[in-house]
Amino acid sequence: MHVKRHALSAPHSSTSYQLTSYHYGTPGAGKKIYIQAALHADEVPGMLVAQFLRRELEALDAAGKVHGEIILVPAANPIGLAQAIQGAPFGRFDLTTGINFNRAYLHVAEELKRTLEGKLGPDAQANVAEIRRQALALVQAQQPKTDADALKKTLLAMAIDADIVLDLHCDNEAVLHIYAGTPLADAIAPLARLMGAHAVLLALAAGGEPFDEACSRLWWDLQAHFPNVPIPPACVSTTVELRGEMEVEYGLAEQDADNLLRFLALNGVIKREVGELPPALCAATPLEGVEPLLAPHPGVLVYTRKLGDKVKAGDGLADVIDPVSGDTTTVRCTTDGVFFARSAHRHVLRGMNIGKVAGASAFRSGDLLSQ
Repeated sequence: MHVKRHALSAPHSSTSYQLTSYHYGTPGAGKKIYIQAALHADEVPGMLVAQFLRRELEALDAAGKVHGEIILVPAANPIGLAQAIQGAPFGRFDLTTGINFNRAYLHVAEELKRTLEGKLGPDAQANVAEIRRQALALVQAQQPKTDADALKKTLLAMAIDADIVLDLHCDNEAVLHIYAGTPLADAIAPLARLMGAHAVLLALAAGGEPFDEACSRLWWDLQAHFPNVPIPPACVSTTVELRGEMEVEYGLAEQDADNLLRFLALNGVIKREVGELPPALCAATPLEGVEPLLAPHPGVLVYTRKLGDKVKAGDGLADVIDPVSGDTTTVRCTTDGVFFARSAHRHVLRGMNIGKVAGASAFRSGDLLSQ
């Protein structure tokens, strides 16, 4: 194991940020795995999971049981970790630019469509190697204009040529759920079973250029552009939402780390017991089928259904109560599905997102992720 420290700030800056990554195994000796936690720096559960991962990976590496390369970034956003507003952590958006730290990553496919012309052939693995080489070069050629740009370049440069990318997040209040590209459904199914996911949300393009798609979407975009040569979806990149922000517990973190390691063992990257996979808790559904529930007016928010409940169209999930008049509005879903996420706030304003239901039928389009 060795440690790398990546400078993010320009010389003589008034602030100085540094990113730390941990490296296990041998590059080129097998699959490459990239794992990061807390890209949204106020989403803490992943950082605790990373502590258990680091302990286990160090032991496995020392024992010669890492068959490939694993990169772990336990705190992926030092800029966001340093941000607070009147005592409250604020790690989702860059205070300098207002941009979400998990948006606006470089999508290299458009440039690759030009540079790969005439360089791909009938050998799928040779195509994968050439695409990875060029994709990495494009990321490394970026010229960051801000510290946040430097952070995004550094993270993406470590992940763009990986076989598996695990981006650990959490929601406000939620059951465990997973986002991934539609072509990766079969590849992430074992992960969903191991982690106990209550929703697996798939899309070809979620909108906004999030980190996981910057690593994975280029593969099916290129396959669509070059239909006469084999280009497999060579990066299994996924966002794992580790329940809610307040679920920072040793027991859960150790369990999550163990299940992530079982997934790596299943993929032949580490020598470790996999065990029997638990049954799936859900079927994968389209991200376009997620129904956001909005507050109809200001008021006190009272949930009447539990997270993880399976609901039917027309079911009431929450009440919003005007604190002065007492007038109450029941918020109902319009689709069958799983009630998988909700707000931690108990007084809301009109139009605030107060919950999400994962339905089986696509009905939305455009930018599909909440800001």
